[in-house]
Amino acid sequence: MLILLALIVAIHIIGIILLLVATIDNAWWVTDTVSTDVWARWIKTDGVWNYTDLPTHSAYPQDYLQAVQASAVLACIFSILGIFVFLVQLFTLEKGRRFTVSGIFQLLACLCIMIAASIYTDRFHLDEANDKASYGHCYILAWISFALTFISSITYFVLRKKTA
Repeated sequence: MLILLALIVAIHIIGIILLLVATIDNAWWVTDTVSTDVWARWIKTDGVWNYTDLPTHSAYPQDYLQAVQASAVLACIFSILGIFVFLVQLFTLEKGRRFTVSGIFQLLACLCIMIAASIYTDRFHLDEANDKASYGHCYILAWISFALTFISSITYFVLRKKTA
């Protein structure tokens, strides 16, 4: 059981790291000269990457952008809270009720990052038909962290029933 708990903590921490990188790093949409995230755009001119604000035209609707930003940040917060609650529950609650709150926090983190990535997929970069443009590593990490947080939340709900 100790190995199982260590594995679950490792998956949870990996999920938190991936969520933080996906939220903070600047590669949700990349081309040869542009790298865009949910916070800003970096444009390469003369071999130097320059920070710029995101465009405010119809390709970047502000209400959807704010929804993506808020959902990504909430996913990080819920996942971090989930690991702290897990550690507290591990030593304080009796068997059978142990990991319910941790599972709920992870499920909320899972839903938040899914919402952020789904809105980004549906509403951004629809008119950018460049052959060399693609979703960047942060976008992919967001979907991987969705899977990890979902697996983690299901594991917490299953572990709730264990008697060890």
